[in-house]
Amino acid sequence: MDTYNLTVLKYFILTGITDLPELQAPLFGLFLIIYMISVVGNLGLIILTKIDSRLQTPMYFFLRQLSLTDLGYSTAVGPKMLINFVADQPTISYNWCSVQLTFFSIFITTEVFILSAMAYDRYVAICHPLLYTIIMSQRLCHVLVAMPYLYSVFISLWTIIKIFTSSFCGHNIIRHFYCDSLPLILMLCSDTHEIKLIILIFATFNLISSLLVVSMSYILILVSILRMNSSEGRHKAFSTCGSHLTVIVIFYGTLFFMYAQPKSIHSFETGQVASLFYTLVIPMLNPMIYSLRNQEVKHALNRKWKMCVNILL
Repeated sequence: MDTYNLTVLKYFILTGITDLPELQAPLFGLFLIIYMISVVGNLGLIILTKIDSRLQTPMYFFLRQLSLTDLGYSTAVGPKMLINFVADQPTISYNWCSVQLTFFSIFITTEVFILSAMAYDRYVAICHPLLYTIIMSQRLCHVLVAMPYLYSVFISLWTIIKIFTSSFCGHNIIRHFYCDSLPLILMLCSDTHEIKLIILIFATFNLISSLLVVSMSYILILVSILRMNSSEGRHKAFSTCGSHLTVIVIFYGTLFFMYAQPKSIHSFETGQVASLFYTLVIPMLNPMIYSLRNQEVKHALNRKWKMCVNILL
């Protein structure tokens, strides 16, 4: 069976988003626009938070990391999906499938913990403002980013090596628009109990631990805000959390929609829509949310825009 796996499964066929030919061109155009907006928006935030002297705080350091993970997992999926729209046969090679799944898993898992770190950062900023620069030191910020990446690389490589060293049955059709672990597991001939258990344990840990940090941070933030005497102070505190809270609701709301609904009402189409939303739409929305809702980012964008106009004139 191992020999069969190595010699026959040289590529997979991705069923994609739709099999209707008349929808291929419109969907290609739509998702090309979404992906380009995502790339420009996230690259713009990465560059802006790096070069603007007024955005050199832990909050914008984490925002830069969020944009990096958004760009990472959307790029792992987006370009290949767009190519398959115009290809005669939507295929992906065996090796590239494993690479795509590896990078997607690393970046999407890291993003979960980056969002938790951002929630903790807001908690320290609002509840302990006088100690903020001491607690949120540069060293701690780097640790809060490095640890999720190391953890994500470890669990991603572990699960993906488990999948791709198992025996496939010879079926090479993946009912998805990218290489995802669950469709691949369904194609395995060998015992999948261990792989499913590993994925379940880590997915549960990732979700519960990150949600716990986010929930506790915002509960303490809310208590601190309610204790403030000044309405202006309360409004300022809420405004500093607004962008992050919006991103949190969209991100976790999509995950819960995908995995928490009963199997009786879950369909292939709704799963595809939810997957599209968190792989391509959310990375597009995040920089837009921070650019529109965060005053410091808006002011920084205006300063850079005026500087560019003056240089051109």
